[in-house]
Amino acid sequence: MLRNTFRGGVHPDDGKKFARDVSYQTYIPKGDLIFPLNQHIGKPARPIVQKGDPVLAGQLLAEADGFVSANIVSSCSGRVKAVENRKTVAGPSVSCIVVENDGNYTLADGIGQDTDTDSLSGQEILDRIKAAGIIGLGGAGFPTHVKLAPRNPEDIEYVIANGAECEPYITCDDQLMRTKAGEIVEGLKIMLRLFPKAEGVIIIEENKPEAIAAMEQACTGEEKVRVQAVHTKYPQGGERSVISVVAGKHLKLGMLPADAGCVVDNMATVHAIYRAVCKSEPVMERGFTVSGDGVHNPCNLMVRIGTSFSEVLEAAGGLKEGIKVEKLLCGGPMMGIALASLDVPICKNNNALTVLCTDPVAEAEKLQTACLRCGRCNQVCPLGLTPQMMAVAAEKKNYERYEKKLYGLECIACGSCTYICPAKRPLMQLFKQAKAEIMAAKRK
Repeated sequence: MLRNTFRGGVHPDDGKKFARDVSYQTYIPKGDLIFPLNQHIGKPARPIVQKGDPVLAGQLLAEADGFVSANIVSSCSGRVKAVENRKTVAGPSVSCIVVENDGNYTLADGIGQDTDTDSLSGQEILDRIKAAGIIGLGGAGFPTHVKLAPRNPEDIEYVIANGAECEPYITCDDQLMRTKAGEIVEGLKIMLRLFPKAEGVIIIEENKPEAIAAMEQACTGEEKVRVQAVHTKYPQGGERSVISVVAGKHLKLGMLPADAGCVVDNMATVHAIYRAVCKSEPVMERGFTVSGDGVHNPCNLMVRIGTSFSEVLEAAGGLKEGIKVEKLLCGGPMMGIALASLDVPICKNNNALTVLCTDPVAEAEKLQTACLRCGRCNQVCPLGLTPQMMAVAAEKKNYERYEKKLYGLECIACGSCTYICPAKRPLMQLFKQAKAEIMAAKRK
């Protein structure tokens, strides 16, 4: 029996009305492009260029430095201006390659060439994905060539293209599915060649009827690929939620998706696989939403990696006149990161700028009380964790209990507990801090 939802979850205002029907526009950046070396989970890439070197669009700037790492390529032509520390979305300065953009976007040799994919072996497909620098473009940033090489590929039952896009306000994947459905299906079929017993499943929330129709049309006649519409509920796009719906399996704490016979990749990642394998194109650009009630012209843009957030806001017409903006977010309001400055680069795993006239966090702080012990946070947690108890352990810095007894490191920071809490407790922020301190201690 097909499932269309998962345990727990919440129903925030999806905010899709601002940009859901705005077609993609291609934005050509004007200023320097900045490429942080840690745009992915794992070890930062190792630079292979230095100050003064000429570069072309699609040229390798930094190579994967280890198994869990990813290549970084230039998205413009020009000259390396510096290899130095710069501010990023996360806040701290990190090592970056700064390219002075010549505005010509001259391509490196071989970029954009069609490939006879039928002749490629599974290893050659993986090699192309690795060379392209593809990571989880939905936000996780895990290197895709690693995810697509599990220990036992014959045990994979489902390869899932995740088009849920449950984060409020963000609509770039919706537009990608509407306009590039055929290429997405081809990308999924390429992935299926790595898993001989697997079925391809495309997950889309019911609030995207145009995307569902486009993807179903693209799947016509396909025997191993299907579309599964699912209930609109946050966080439907979470990996565990997706696996629960498609495979009917509960991913136990500590398990990986492959342990449940699944591989899950974001829709933009699947499309990037098509471009890399079929068109010899590395990750140079991505879909990006600029939205919120503080934006003059909310839109979906195709932007070059390394473009500054300030430029894409300008491309959206800037801020609305006569209003005061209270919150700037990289991402959406549930899992997004608050931005102190827009003079930071868009990385491969950044998909949106959300501009809000009110700051829900500041408003909640005014109403915060002690925990009411109502249990609502436990009810909505999609992983079945106990946020109430985790919060007590985190506040007391009892990290042994937080990690070993309460499985706090399994938290995906979806924010459902914070959203539902009638006491307005900053639970997700508390859990993020606890995880950061635990991981810092482990590194030492």
